[in-house]
Amino acid sequence: MSNMTASLNKTVTISLPDGSTRDYASGVTGLEIAESIGAGLAKAALAVKIDDKLSDLDEPIHTDSAVAIVTKKDPEALELIRHDAAHLLAMAVQELYPGTQVTIGPVIEDGFYYDFARNEPFRPEDLERIEKRMKEIVSRDEVTRREIWERPAAVSHFRNMGEQYKAELIESIPEDEEIKIYYHGTWHDLCRGPHLMSTGKIGQAFKLTKIAGAYWRGDARNAQLQRIYGTAWRDDKELKAYLRRIEEAEKRDHRRLGREMDLFHFQEEAQGSVFWHPNGYVIYNQLEAYIRRKLQKADYVEVKTPQLLDSKFWEQSGHWSKFRENMFVVPDEIPSTDEEGPVLSGEGDKLMALKPMNCPAHVQIFKNQIRSYRDLPIRMAEFGCCHRNEPHGALHGLMRVRQMTQDDAHIFCRDDQVEDESIRFCNLLYSVYEELGFTDIVVKLATRPEVKAGDDSVWDRAEAALEAAVQAAGLPFEINPGEGAFYGPKLEFVLRDAIGRDWQCGTLQLDFVIPERLDATYTGADGNKHRPAMLHRAILGSLERFIGVLIEHHAGRFPLWLAPAQVAVATITSDADTYAQDVATACKEAGLRVKLDIRNEKINYKVREHSHQKVPVILVVGQREMESREVSVRRLGIKEQETLALEDALTILKAQALPPDLAQEPT
Repeated sequence: MSNMTASLNKTVTISLPDGSTRDYASGVTGLEIAESIGAGLAKAALAVKIDDKLSDLDEPIHTDSAVAIVTKKDPEALELIRHDAAHLLAMAVQELYPGTQVTIGPVIEDGFYYDFARNEPFRPEDLERIEKRMKEIVSRDEVTRREIWERPAAVSHFRNMGEQYKAELIESIPEDEEIKIYYHGTWHDLCRGPHLMSTGKIGQAFKLTKIAGAYWRGDARNAQLQRIYGTAWRDDKELKAYLRRIEEAEKRDHRRLGREMDLFHFQEEAQGSVFWHPNGYVIYNQLEAYIRRKLQKADYVEVKTPQLLDSKFWEQSGHWSKFRENMFVVPDEIPSTDEEGPVLSGEGDKLMALKPMNCPAHVQIFKNQIRSYRDLPIRMAEFGCCHRNEPHGALHGLMRVRQMTQDDAHIFCRDDQVEDESIRFCNLLYSVYEELGFTDIVVKLATRPEVKAGDDSVWDRAEAALEAAVQAAGLPFEINPGEGAFYGPKLEFVLRDAIGRDWQCGTLQLDFVIPERLDATYTGADGNKHRPAMLHRAILGSLERFIGVLIEHHAGRFPLWLAPAQVAVATITSDADTYAQDVATACKEAGLRVKLDIRNEKINYKVREHSHQKVPVILVVGQREMESREVSVRRLGIKEQETLALEDALTILKAQALPPDLAQEPT
């Protein structure tokens, strides 16, 4: 029998998700497997997973494999739909605007984008036209097919088409990678795939959202391109839910609410640094005081370290090589011997850096005296002001700043204490998040990155210890491969807000590297020197960013204890002005933050204005309330109001205004 005949007669065993196996002729495709199982599955099929690798449905299978047919109900469906939608966008643009060059069009969170090179700018009204053409292409149900091209032929083909960017991309593909070209009808593009079998499989649940500028390959020295963003979903129900969520997110945008509630502002002369207004600084101080109390109860000691440190500490720790470009660095200043005063140090002299994090400074405090194994653990906390030289384009309100205050702490402990300290921290973090209104939390274990400090044996030890600790804490977790800190693995705590968005805030990092590099030691029970384990941990992350999250989570309607003004006292008529002043004074004496409003305005106007300012409680007083020493209590977002004796209202509000940790204390 010839080799060709043997190949034709060969069978492959396919293992299916239900545990069953089937034999097929070698070269069978995912679509053929789906057809053999049932017509319904074949109709619903979008792609195939071959040994957990996502592939086209027409990919031939020549070896025994585990196979799963991917349909819209599977998690991979969204990425497939969005990938095809990006091609659909590029196809529509080139049909409508001939001469436009396509560059790259990846899938991103909740959607996709494509970058275009075009002399004329796209306008917002163009999006509607492009979207309409995209829907027409879906209705045409253009068949998709894949071809493998030789590199020189592919480069020549796209250059002849005027697609210079695409030709450049092909030239940059590693030599050992295939050049895949995907056709949708006659339109075609370079792509790694996989793709759906036809444009009709994409469906109509997509929408183009915005236009932005972008540089070719993200480099400001290159040509500027035009980027069109879009979103795509499995069906109209998912699309409408997403658009409602985006609309709600825009209403909750902390930058807009910051202006409306007079909380903070930014300006060009201090890029990335917050100007806290009195209202905003109330929130900041209340949050800091709350965390400080939680730390004190958890036996942390608080320290304060310099913002400006000698560069040698950052060089020794490894941060210098890793973060140097994101650090604000200044030369040291030495006295001049001439009469012109001090001069800056010259080349080769010391450099100073504004600290981007607190860990090397905390090690200096640990090293300042001899430590014994009996002293450990030492839980060292700091509300440390840090600076990071973030690019201007990356700055985003409170969410991405250059100057931040971290609720940072470092736990120096023995190896045998790592598990207990990790559990203690997890319990503390969960109690804080719950008291702040976040109960949906995902834990991720981020493992060693490609560029790391310390050898693999150190990382093996650290990863095993941190995984054991999170398991001992009873917390389910996901693996986030390659996303650990350069000095050690970390737990990332991702919380979900009121409208379903995820925010990674808290972290716990296990570090055996920096104590070694900065020569931190303690004397063990055996009388010898040992290296402490170092747990880097934060709950809020940065106060600035967490306040931004809180603003959007609560849509500016803070719980009473956090609200800048907790109570507004507003008069119906000027006859009640004196009584209103008495009520405001009583509120202050009860420890409430109060605004007095005795302006000559109608009460509906006053209520509307204070509601717009998100004041949680409005105490309305008029002639009747004055005579009976009562107040009419209006709560934000509630139409009904109740009338209470002043003393009763104050008792209730005083209790409700307690921070959550104090409210739980026995009286």
